[in-house]
Amino acid sequence: MEKWLLVETGLFDYELPPELIAQKPREPRDSSRLMVVHRQSGRIEHRQFRDLPAYLSRPDVMVLNNTKVIPARLRGRRESGGPVELLLLRRHGSKGDFCWEALVRPARRVSVGSRLCFGDGELEAVVREEMPEGKRLVEFWAAGPVEEAVRRLGTTPLPPYIREPAPLERYQTVYARHEGSVAAPTAGLHFSPELLQALRRRGITFATLVLHVGPGTFRPVRVEAVEDHRMEGEYYRLSAANAAKINRARDEGGRVVAVGTTVVRALETIADDDGRLKGCRGWTELFIYPGYRFRTVDVLVTNFHLPRSTLLMLVCAFAGRELILEAYRVAVAARYRFYSFGDAMLIL
Repeated sequence: MEKWLLVETGLFDYELPPELIAQKPREPRDSSRLMVVHRQSGRIEHRQFRDLPAYLSRPDVMVLNNTKVIPARLRGRRESGGPVELLLLRRHGSKGDFCWEALVRPARRVSVGSRLCFGDGELEAVVREEMPEGKRLVEFWAAGPVEEAVRRLGTTPLPPYIREPAPLERYQTVYARHEGSVAAPTAGLHFSPELLQALRRRGITFATLVLHVGPGTFRPVRVEAVEDHRMEGEYYRLSAANAAKINRARDEGGRVVAVGTTVVRALETIADDDGRLKGCRGWTELFIYPGYRFRTVDVLVTNFHLPRSTLLMLVCAFAGRELILEAYRVAVAARYRFYSFGDAMLIL
């Protein structure tokens, strides 16, 4: 990584009227607006998301994150009778049959050995270990399969800026397959089955990977110098077959189109210095901000992100801070919708 030393977090701030924070997704999915940003010329176009195929062609390869959001927010009660809320963050398979790292509220009242109950007692838990920042290692059990009880009793872990409840199905991509995320890879929410078929008719190749999104992805950077921020680890997996698809498209002169910042981080973690990929899995803490040299991603589909967030910094690294902040100013003036349920940007 080529360091851009002493980058100030305040350089990635902007003003956003609160009414532009989308509270509900558009229907149908591909009716969202699409801002097209051309990196070389700085030109900005205003389109609909369903126009995306016009900008792509064979032998481009589109890479999707097919992680699936779990109903990760559980509300229950402590053995003493007081309320408790858990946000499941990361599964610890080696610690038991169903053991999760969870953010607990109120953390000060939940210590090692505390017993918790959810629903009418069909799901129970005990705290096995205290962790920093209000987290606990919690082991669950139930009369039947624990996963089914969690799906039944859990709710959608929507970001705090979304005030209205939304069904979990609408906070999933249409291609979600592998459970493990506590937040959606939101750039993918705009794709409909019809749009995916239109892209296939254009000769676009599809490759998939998994990156299970954790809450740390969306946290604002609170340190003054960007390089002092540390990302939380997120699990990723890319199969050898999908790595070969991407490599083959690049060999044929195609562009690698990343759908979302999670795909960018996974691909750039895996790629070698020549941008070649291989099948692998692991945990990534890669933090991409201006000064980073991209190795494999050529085109990015993304949403409009929070000020001072690692997501905005990644997009600025990809297209240039001045161009992206100008695009955001244009988006505000044109009344685009922002954040998870908002509109989209295509960066070429």
